[in-house]
Amino acid sequence: MDETALRSALPENIAYRVQALKLAEDGGVSVVLDGTGLGAAERASFEQAAKQAIEAVEGVSDARIAVMADRVKRRFIAIGSGKGGVGKSTLTANLAVALKRMGHKVGVVDADVYGPSQPTLLASEKAKPEAIDRTLQPVAGTLGIPMLSMGHLIAPGKALAWRGLKAAGALTELIEADWGDAETILIDLPPGTGDVQLTMIQKHRPDGAVIVSTPQDLALIDAARAGQLFETAGVPVIGLVENMSGYQCPHCGEFSDPFGQGGVESIAARLELPFLGRIPLTMDIRIASDAGNPPAAEDGATGAPFMAVAEKLANWLKQGKHG
Repeated sequence: MDETALRSALPENIAYRVQALKLAEDGGVSVVLDGTGLGAAERASFEQAAKQAIEAVEGVSDARIAVMADRVKRRFIAIGSGKGGVGKSTLTANLAVALKRMGHKVGVVDADVYGPSQPTLLASEKAKPEAIDRTLQPVAGTLGIPMLSMGHLIAPGKALAWRGLKAAGALTELIEADWGDAETILIDLPPGTGDVQLTMIQKHRPDGAVIVSTPQDLALIDAARAGQLFETAGVPVIGLVENMSGYQCPHCGEFSDPFGQGGVESIAARLELPFLGRIPLTMDIRIASDAGNPPAAEDGATGAPFMAVAEKLANWLKQGKHG
């Protein structure tokens, strides 16, 4: 019995993950496996299969298998707004889908514990996450994107009456889930600058933040406040997005600006922050979102604005800055 014989006893999909193998004089064997990209359930399965295979080799008295934890370098990007109702969740879902189509390994945390929208937006309303070793396992949303939301954990239609500390604790459970090989996690924050946002910044400091606002003055004031919160905490603001930017009448085709025009680009310039793009107010986006079909999942005019913003985000992720 030697190392070559022991390696050859392992299943092919496990053998190539061997990082170290040591044979003791008493017949005990220690094996260290690379667990990169494996979820908790897969790591447990690999550990059991490797143990059984090694202990089946003649002369082996005992096999000790260690599957090293995921070494994926993961970045968390907060999608925030100072005001509710500005389309932040819709933007988050579509950015995730767009990044996925570009080849990024992306996941989504729905941190809006009081009003979770991502299960609807990413078509995973009926999914129920499991916990392995007290660690939540994300469910699959649109295009197989791993995601977690309080909407997956509570009964449909049930209202949450939690104080800030409990809500912040729930966010921790979602963020510290087993994200497998996902390299970029988009965090759909609740509106405002309260306990949930502060807890995330203090305990799970994001690598960057995208601020979403509609063009009207009241929303811009709150968006500026949200941006200042991240900057004060040392979290880079990747840029601002103007949502509900112009409306095209489906009957006559005429454009109007019910919420104003260009306000977000102006405040981005005043704050010396990048402007990432505009998302129009259209019936097609609303219908697709309600149906769990993010427009960015398909080529076409409806998804194009989301893809344009996602390309700038992807460039920031690649270069560490806005291009």
